[in-house]
Amino acid sequence: MAPNQQRPWPRRLLRTFRQTELGQSLVEFSMILPIFLILLFALVDFGRGFYSWLVITNAAREGARAAAVQSNSATVDSKIYGSFCANYPTDCSVDTTKMTVTKTNIQGTPGTDTSIDITYNFQFVTPLGSMLTLVGGSSISAPTLKAHATMRLE
Repeated sequence: MAPNQQRPWPRRLLRTFRQTELGQSLVEFSMILPIFLILLFALVDFGRGFYSWLVITNAAREGARAAAVQSNSATVDSKIYGSFCANYPTDCSVDTTKMTVTKTNIQGTPGTDTSIDITYNFQFVTPLGSMLTLVGGSSISAPTLKAHATMRLE
């Protein structure tokens, strides 16, 4: 190669990485990035899951309270969905299509118990499961959240 002729750019880049610590920083960053992303994704999905659990637990409690005062099934449903929907079914804080509501002993005899069970199929919004598989762990599936409330009929 002639003294005034430059090397091709990939060789210049590799030579720069070898002569400085830029290459070491790049390798360290690529080793830490998956772990950092897993922590970030877990934090986001845990927060969403905890919020969803609080919402459905409150909805079950509201429905049980409405059922305890001898309300009919439609009123109990409106109390359940009204606790987390500003305008049902369009403006809800959780996806109502993934929710199952089971009502027991609605308008039963006074003194007996009425109960509301809500099951919610939570879905991750981040690729947490596939990221765990990437770093060598097993994949996790989204949990099913459950809420139960029981009150005595008045």
